[in-house]
Amino acid sequence: MFNLILFGPPGSGKGTQSEKLVEKYGLVHLSTGNLLREEISNRTPLGLEAKNFLDKGQLVPDEVVIGMIDSSLEHHQEVPGFLFDGFPRNVAQAQALDKLLTLKKTEIALVLALEVSEEELVMRLLNRGKTSGRTDDTNETVIHHRFTVYKNETSPIADHYKKSKKFQSIKGEGSVEEIFDSLCQAIDKRMKTLAS
Repeated sequence: MFNLILFGPPGSGKGTQSEKLVEKYGLVHLSTGNLLREEISNRTPLGLEAKNFLDKGQLVPDEVVIGMIDSSLEHHQEVPGFLFDGFPRNVAQAQALDKLLTLKKTEIALVLALEVSEEELVMRLLNRGKTSGRTDDTNETVIHHRFTVYKNETSPIADHYKKSKKFQSIKGEGSVEEIFDSLCQAIDKRMKTLAS
């Protein structure tokens, strides 16, 4: 099983690239946001627990999110792998994910981070804000804050995966196709290494 984590700050093109990677490699796209919505709408025990926290304006605890990921892994045992999007968000979540995958006799094969300059991100998000209807994409101060939060949260995770030589930065500027090609080269290279 080939499990991939794709990182990138808001506006880095992570959503676009995730779709293309899922299609090319047959991976299951595991977005924690989508998982939460799915579990809540299906009124599963985990979904009801998560809804309870969200209704109070609280973050859903890591154990609940890990439980949802566990249940998704159980439902998709025959797939070639998973693309994790939006998770892990901190080192504790990365460690919990590693433990869960070890129990499932698999692991994270590669962590790719789309690197985009802050100026480029601000420009992209302000442009996206003109059509997305997302208010957080129209305020430059909010965009800078989101970028800072992203950097502070993900650098420790990058360090966590660098220790096991699974982390790689990918230039996230250029055409969608150029970035996709860079991602695919990194994935293909890792797949070859793991196969040998």
